[in-house]
Amino acid sequence: MLDRFKAFWTGVILAPVVNLLIRLKVSPDVVTLVGTIGVCVGALAFFPRGHLLAGVIFITCFVFSDMIDGAMARKTGRSSSFGAFLDSTLDRIGDAAIFSGLALYFAGTGDNRLYLWISLICLVMGAVTSYARARAESLGFDAKVGIAERADRLVAILVMTGLGAIFDAPILMYVALWALAIASTITVGQRIWTVRTQALAAE
Repeated sequence: MLDRFKAFWTGVILAPVVNLLIRLKVSPDVVTLVGTIGVCVGALAFFPRGHLLAGVIFITCFVFSDMIDGAMARKTGRSSSFGAFLDSTLDRIGDAAIFSGLALYFAGTGDNRLYLWISLICLVMGAVTSYARARAESLGFDAKVGIAERADRLVAILVMTGLGAIFDAPILMYVALWALAIASTITVGQRIWTVRTQALAAE
């Protein structure tokens, strides 16, 4: 859903940053790596201690690297198979760090066993969602379906966690976690069914 806005962000909002990094001869892979490290630090250093708003702000400062590195690679003609592999792999690490940070928060300061488990479900099903698509494509199938794409999951949890912290309304984060747990599980089911249909048709 949110992928449709990438052209606007990379072409208008983030264009000055992209051009500056290109002039400084910064590698897109370096941007990818720094962005992932920033997301991981924000999630694992702030969330477990209960500093949810600070964590969201810190993560947001780095999360746009996912669009910046791709725009840099396309503009400089430095797109590569390794770059795509690195970007996808580090995206999974960043996503896992966010939900791991929330799980640690609920295991400690947040002291809520139910939402500890919901966070873990989001962590696992989010990873399986990405794996299902990658594995399907490696077998020659198309599994780009589902109601919970990566960008949607990321924006939803960051926005709702941030707003919940600002207005002292943790219910917003709880709703987001439930929605993402359900949506990710449905997405995995959709992708399995889609690949099954294609496989049976091919046979």
